[in-house]
Amino acid sequence: MDFDFSDDQEMLRDSVRKWVAKGYDFERRKGIVKAGGFSREAWREIADLGLTGLVVPEARGGMGFGAVDAMVVMEELGRGLVLEPYAQGALIAGGVLTAHASEAVQSAWLPKIAAGDALIVLAHQERAARYRLNHVTTAATQSGSAWTISGAKSVVPVGDKADAFIVPARVSGAVDASEGIALFLVERGAAGVTTRGYPTQDGGRAAEVSFSNTPATLLAAAGAGFAALEHAVDIGIAALCAEAVGVMDQLVAVTVEYMNTRKQFGVTIATFQALRHRIADVKMQLELGRSMSYFASLKMNEPHEARRRALAQAKLQLGQSMRFVGQQCIQLHGGIGVTDEYIAGHYFKRLTVMELSFGDTMHQLGEVAARMQDTAGVFA
Repeated sequence: MDFDFSDDQEMLRDSVRKWVAKGYDFERRKGIVKAGGFSREAWREIADLGLTGLVVPEARGGMGFGAVDAMVVMEELGRGLVLEPYAQGALIAGGVLTAHASEAVQSAWLPKIAAGDALIVLAHQERAARYRLNHVTTAATQSGSAWTISGAKSVVPVGDKADAFIVPARVSGAVDASEGIALFLVERGAAGVTTRGYPTQDGGRAAEVSFSNTPATLLAAAGAGFAALEHAVDIGIAALCAEAVGVMDQLVAVTVEYMNTRKQFGVTIATFQALRHRIADVKMQLELGRSMSYFASLKMNEPHEARRRALAQAKLQLGQSMRFVGQQCIQLHGGIGVTDEYIAGHYFKRLTVMELSFGDTMHQLGEVAARMQDTAGVFA
């Protein structure tokens, strides 16, 4: 099987890498963290590169690219620890609206997403859900052709800065009944929306968002709504896996550079055999993660069940790799690795937050196990 990237994909990688190197260095990132964890100016620069329209169809003003192209972009953004929620605002929003929204909604919103004029994020997490997508207490009520929703969502990426939200809400059934979940688009400026923003451990930004009889636009009705939500989360997992590869790749490079300069007993610590063995184990975990990131992206166009199974497997492996690579690299640095002035600790924080996003490693282990019952772990 040919895993080489096309010339266009290499050009895409090069353009993103150059922007990260020149326009999003560590000093600028620290300034964005101090300012709250999100920069609309940086988001505009990402849009000016054409990246916000990456997966939006050409007919709606985008580039119409696919999952592998998105993976290339996310790897490079991961290398630069870019704080702006590209996966949320471009990949998830663009992918979900393209696949599930009506023509009217697509015409109204996709050109804005492609141009970078609208930042739409997924607001799906609820207290007590513990990563279960079918646990939805936010309620939706229909009056004629109009919908309103009431409820609350937690840890919404840049929730107090976004322009709109993709929100799962319950139209019928018990609190854990997946068939009663529909998907809605809600503007942040709509009546009844309140937000409370706060910084996250990795320097980014999130918010608690609540809705009170808030007007909403239906994206996917009950029945199809839960499948659309799973699709949105799978896009997020694939993007996160690719970003994690970029983060780990750069953290390993920083660690190797440190080992080649730090001296003990008059020699660089890179000459110590025990440490060379440890960095070899780190690189093995990195490559395991990279292969599963490729696997996740290549499975994005598979049927629903195959895609869900593949994304759970990928996130499980990436969770294990992120934890191992992060912890080992920090320990190889010693005390300097956890100082705020040195970049290695920021990579570690980002890996830690990503391991907990879209279902932590233990949750994904349960997802994989649940899909092994009929096959005894042997997948065709």
